[in-house]
Amino acid sequence: MKMFANRSCLVMVFIMIVMVGLTPCAVFAGGKVVFADQGFDSIRTHNRIAGFILKHGYGYEPEYMMAESLTVLPSLGRGDIDIFMECWVDNYQEAYDKIVKTGKALDLGANFPDSWQGWLVPTYVIKGDPARGIKPVAPDLKTVFDLKDYWKLFKDPEDPSKGAFISCIPGWGCQKVNNLKLQGYGLDEQFNHIVPGSDAALSGSMIAAYKKGLPWVGYYWAPTWVLGKLDMTPLEEPPYDKNLWNDKDKYACAYPSVKVNIVVSAMFNKRSPEVVEFLKKYETTLQLNNVMLAHMKDTNATAGQTAVWFLKTYDELWTQWVPAEVAKKVKASL
Repeated sequence: MKMFANRSCLVMVFIMIVMVGLTPCAVFAGGKVVFADQGFDSIRTHNRIAGFILKHGYGYEPEYMMAESLTVLPSLGRGDIDIFMECWVDNYQEAYDKIVKTGKALDLGANFPDSWQGWLVPTYVIKGDPARGIKPVAPDLKTVFDLKDYWKLFKDPEDPSKGAFISCIPGWGCQKVNNLKLQGYGLDEQFNHIVPGSDAALSGSMIAAYKKGLPWVGYYWAPTWVLGKLDMTPLEEPPYDKNLWNDKDKYACAYPSVKVNIVVSAMFNKRSPEVVEFLKKYETTLQLNNVMLAHMKDTNATAGQTAVWFLKTYDELWTQWVPAEVAKKVKASL
């Protein structure tokens, strides 16, 4: 019996040695991983890019949970959601501080470090567009203050005594900010503050004017498919100054640069450190996001289809985020 037991032990040791020799360098936990899904295309696409990599490269099963902006961070703190691929930190500062500074969630750095929002006009308004037979109508329009000299170009069809500034959507913070900016820049005497009913109405007004080669001035943000397709020029504003960024000074400076970071729950960080290492390296750019979203619009693709297109098109980028054996598995699945 003793000889048999020793022989059994030797066999077990041999099997373990063989298994170690055959096991890949990285051993992954797998299981379910929950992404915070929201109603805009960039986060939905980033979720599915990361989800595809986690599914086919790491053996995880991604799940996409719809969550409103104000509920995402508390859900991360409780561990109901594992990954938030686009945390616009400055927009959720109070909620962000509550979970990150208390250690309930971990900020992994920028998804894209150069987000933007502000006022803009079609480039042809300033430079013209010879290919379309459009001549420049406001060659000296560079800053928001120059709009005083050009308000007649942007006449409000319902009130021709003023120009029309197309602002952002009801309920968004930028609606209030833009209204006060018009006052802060001394433009409220020349421009009406026009509030579209939806993002579709806002982008639609820009696109309609662009197709006809007409002047348009208003607010937008990036990354978006619209700015991936249209040649628009931002108007210069005074640099962001927190002392000007209040009601008294009417927000008379540029919007602050908003951090768009990847945040994960602390519980997920402990459970899946290999995924956290991957997400720490995950980084794109504003321009790349605009191109990605324009492709999505042009091809009428879903977020999942756009993710596959991204992985096929930008393999030199994303393969830098993961170990070689993971990249190999993902490529094979594509």
